[in-house]
Amino acid sequence: MHVLVTTDTLSGIWPYTRELVTGLVTRGIRVTLVSFGEIPLPRHTAWMENLHGLEYRPTAFRLNWMQEGEDDLQDSSAYLTALAKEIKPDLLHLNHPCYGDLPVSAPRIVVAHSDLVSWWKAVHGKEPEDSRWLRWYRMSMVRGLAHADAVVAPSEWMMAVLRDSYLPPRRPTVIYNGRNPIFFNPYISKEESVLAVGRLWDAGKQVFLLTHHAHPLPICIVGPEAPMETPKLPIRADVKLALEQSCVAFKGPQTEAQLRALYSRAAVYAATSRYEPFGMAAVEAAFSRCAIIANDIASYREMWGEDALYFHANDAGSLAQVIQRVSENRELRRDYASRAYLRARERFTAKRMLDEYEVLYRIVLNAERAVA
Repeated sequence: MHVLVTTDTLSGIWPYTRELVTGLVTRGIRVTLVSFGEIPLPRHTAWMENLHGLEYRPTAFRLNWMQEGEDDLQDSSAYLTALAKEIKPDLLHLNHPCYGDLPVSAPRIVVAHSDLVSWWKAVHGKEPEDSRWLRWYRMSMVRGLAHADAVVAPSEWMMAVLRDSYLPPRRPTVIYNGRNPIFFNPYISKEESVLAVGRLWDAGKQVFLLTHHAHPLPICIVGPEAPMETPKLPIRADVKLALEQSCVAFKGPQTEAQLRALYSRAAVYAATSRYEPFGMAAVEAAFSRCAIIANDIASYREMWGEDALYFHANDAGSLAQVIQRVSENRELRRDYASRAYLRARERFTAKRMLDEYEVLYRIVLNAERAVA
């Protein structure tokens, strides 16, 4: 089997792409990988070097959720169409729904990892203002979803967003993202500390909630490592920092090895996002046996159920109270750390993700053959 996969260096799906592509190639599936956004640095593509059966084609086309993306969508679509005609893949795995209507003969699976409209509603509490560009963006999503042979979302919550914001997807399938547990160490002795990953300006991740109160445990906020710096989006006007009231350590972007070390030493991971269709960082923390304290939003409830502690949605005071609670009870921390670890091993492994994608690939291919 030969699969054409799209990814990008801006939206945070690079770790997912690494797991997907590595797993597919290991299973004997040829992959042609096309990336959009910015050209990644060599250290971000080193994992590709020993993958026989992978061809990588980086591009700098902008994404459709960027204001300039409208100018590039026609060109990037033409590029993908020409590439598909050249290499003749059996299947297209498109991690950008706007390409679901490509005029190619191979079946198309699109994966909606997130979208601008639901992000805006979660962060700003209302629909984005109508504009010609927004109408174009919505139409690009509708066209792609309508013409895809199957639509994947990383959570039931995100699938519901697609139905409510655009249209009922064809062959809807929820496949949770996965990570390989071998990359993480759950056995190192823990420090009594809280870790969070996210940029302070990011109102969707809202790690700034950790700066509003003093805490009994040391807090570390890490700016995540990414192939390229994510461009700033408009943030809420009421986002404020209260650094004079708290003792928080800030770290810039970390390498994968550095971030894994931070996960392994932290006792608690604070999943503060107000918009999170899946939440890969919390999964990585769980594989490192961190107790999860999560914002009480629907997607985190879906992911973690009763195996995480929750604070009232978007409430810094409630977050501080939960941190206080776990600081006073080491057994509670250990219990929730083990529960998160076991849940991640059961639900969020790369193997499970790849198994489910392989099943979907064959369903779509068999349906295509039956029609032919």
